[in-house]
Amino acid sequence: MFKLFRITTVPISLTVLLKSQLKFMSGYFEVIAISSGGDLLDELKREINIGVRAVPMTRSITPIKDLWALVQLVKIMRIEKPLIVHTHTPKAGLLGMLSAKIAGVPVRLHTVAGLPLLERTGVQRKILNFVEILTYRCATKVYPNSKQMLEIIMENNFCPPHKIKVIGKGSSNGIDTSYFDPTIFDVQYRNSHRENIGLKKEDFVFCFIGRVVADKGIHELVSAYLNIFKKNKKAKLIIVGPFEQKLDPIDPLIYKKIITHPGIQWIDFKKDIRPYLAISDVFTFPSYREGFPNVVMQAGAMGLPSIVSDINGCNEIIENGFNGLIVPAKSTTKLQSAMEALLYNQQMLKSMKVNCRSAITSGYESSFVMKELLKEYNNEVQNYLSANEVYLSRKYV
Repeated sequence: MFKLFRITTVPISLTVLLKSQLKFMSGYFEVIAISSGGDLLDELKREINIGVRAVPMTRSITPIKDLWALVQLVKIMRIEKPLIVHTHTPKAGLLGMLSAKIAGVPVRLHTVAGLPLLERTGVQRKILNFVEILTYRCATKVYPNSKQMLEIIMENNFCPPHKIKVIGKGSSNGIDTSYFDPTIFDVQYRNSHRENIGLKKEDFVFCFIGRVVADKGIHELVSAYLNIFKKNKKAKLIIVGPFEQKLDPIDPLIYKKIITHPGIQWIDFKKDIRPYLAISDVFTFPSYREGFPNVVMQAGAMGLPSIVSDINGCNEIIENGFNGLIVPAKSTTKLQSAMEALLYNQQMLKSMKVNCRSAITSGYESSFVMKELLKEYNNEVQNYLSANEVYLSRKYV
């Protein structure tokens, strides 16, 4: 059985976003997951019985640490001799693709789930542009997880057309709609859970789930909500996710509001976000940049209309007026108007709720995405083996 390496910068990407995919692929390949170490990586090994390797990687620019991580990755690959290396996230993409190229790994795949450079300027933008170009040059195939992300990559001349492809309709992993199913949580559970976190049955709950950082639109979201709360004390906001004050800090005043405001409930990172989606009325996600956001699909599968920014990925999942509303990025005024529209127009809200789940089940089911990715793996393996006149003695599908 051929070896498949899947590499992310931090283990949370493996355990939260890719765990089901890793388990699925372990039926066809010997899977080894690589990321920075920690309890989550050890937990992944126990839960789905795959190989893991810890290589310290940072999400910021740290040349000395990055060089050491590169050396370790090359060493591991030369010992293990994987046939496929598949990377996710910018830093893991750069180090993983570069080390795979150095180690002579024949099939080198990189998924693009977002481009931080889109929010950068000047020297930093030039550095990040170079990183993307180098990553794609080392890869044999590049998979942007949305059609608009593909267009952005092509417009910037980061990658030649023959190396780039969107798998299925988009998304890195799709959604397990049997897991994200609103019928799992009955009315009694929802009322009880609301009460447990300080909410009332009659409250109207907006929800955000993700990293609590500036480029997720947190400033605009909190500001819009505070304006709404002044007029309607039954409007509440749940924010679920970790602060990252070192990488992308939010304004201290906004931070203080999140922690102390009576209408805002902040909850740190949770592996299972379904209970918070189940007790909410509207999902809000005013991000500045995305690839193909899983959390918007998860909210949709749970029957929640979403208010999202008019950016790639978000505007491919949400159809304005059908299963949510689309607003300009970085606009507090437009975001507030959309939130108030769903707060006060119950008929609009109900009509959108009817459409939310079907919009996800029809094209973004995880089993479909995983099978499409497996086809891609098999095609790349076959192409390599055929080109090198190696006899393929084992079927993978």
